[in-house]
Amino acid sequence: MRDTLRIAFRNLRRYQRRTILTSLLITAGVVSVLVFTSLSGSFKAMMIGQITDSMLGHIQIHKKGFVASIDNLPLNLTMPPKDAALVEAHLQENPMVQAWSPRVKFGAMLSNFEETTNIRLNAVDPAMELETVPLLAGRVIQGEKGPGSIQPGKILIPELLAKGMKIGVGDQVVIVATNRDGSVNGIPLVVGGILESATGPGGRDGYLHISDAKTLLRMTGNEVSEFAVRLKDFNNLESVMAQIETALSEERNQAGIPRFEVHTWEKLSPFVNIATMIDMMTVSVKVLLVFIALISVMNVMIMAVFERIREIGAISAMGTLPGRIRTLFVTEGFFLGVLGSLAGTVLSLLAVLALNIWPITFNFGRSTGLILRPSLSLSEIAFTIAVVLIVSIIASLQPAVKASRMEPIKALRHV
Repeated sequence: MRDTLRIAFRNLRRYQRRTILTSLLITAGVVSVLVFTSLSGSFKAMMIGQITDSMLGHIQIHKKGFVASIDNLPLNLTMPPKDAALVEAHLQENPMVQAWSPRVKFGAMLSNFEETTNIRLNAVDPAMELETVPLLAGRVIQGEKGPGSIQPGKILIPELLAKGMKIGVGDQVVIVATNRDGSVNGIPLVVGGILESATGPGGRDGYLHISDAKTLLRMTGNEVSEFAVRLKDFNNLESVMAQIETALSEERNQAGIPRFEVHTWEKLSPFVNIATMIDMMTVSVKVLLVFIALISVMNVMIMAVFERIREIGAISAMGTLPGRIRTLFVTEGFFLGVLGSLAGTVLSLLAVLALNIWPITFNFGRSTGLILRPSLSLSEIAFTIAVVLIVSIIASLQPAVKASRMEPIKALRHV
């Protein structure tokens, strides 16, 4: 085997120009895949972080049937105090949960004493909410960015409504809402801040303290529309989701129907379609790499067989077995894959390092100045190298088989 490796390496050195050009082509493919993967993965993570950390959370828990009717924000599908306490107990016991925030979501009318419009409201505990969705504070473009803007008696107004109704920080507004039994109530509030309107569902929601919502809706207990949950490690999303579902699936009503439903951010945001498109584009680029390596290596090996017919006939006449000849050519193709993948990996790491030193900035929705910091995982690098090597071997098989089947006499007579 050592002799085969030595001879294969020597043959590649004999045709240096062809070897270098083929290796460079494979290198270009590897760099394209790894750099694109790092950039797309970074953008996808940034996009998900903007959505989950500014409003949705990683996981949400609702009473069964709430999400199907979420556009109506039904108050008859809030969790009763007993169920809310049960959910909090499960979240408290889960070591992978970092924080959670109970919310009461409802629709209301907003009036500045001159105009009236509809508004969607999230009633929250400000400290718990900011711990669960820490980027919410960054969306406050006027007023205090901390929990002070959602203290009792204050309200956060979305920017679009504030501009349309000419409402500023410190102005007094009135919120009117219908509670569960159909009666109407209203409370005066002071605008504690103006909230940047994020892209997507929930981007025009306002926020107020949960105690004000209980007064407005005449709630007597700790009823909750949803629990937004933040994990310690986002990579554990599916496993934590399964744990919470398993724990809450045991809780059923008298008809045997589960009382709760659990959803990840993917089920609650249309931006999951963009994330899916990014994944599909990444797969497409990887498929392109396969074709680049396949065509490059196969072309080189076919030319190598054609140019070395007399040489193949000579070694066959000397008693070299067909299997040894096949191994020789497959080894040459393997070496081409090794050279291209290693060079491509090194250049990709340098490119990613450069992109972190001189980062790319971009805008996403209404968020500006976001910084893209790509990274490469060992698993992604190993997968790409493995694909190149496997494809290089496969591409070498047909020329190798052709070489091993040549008749020595005819090969020696070839001109």
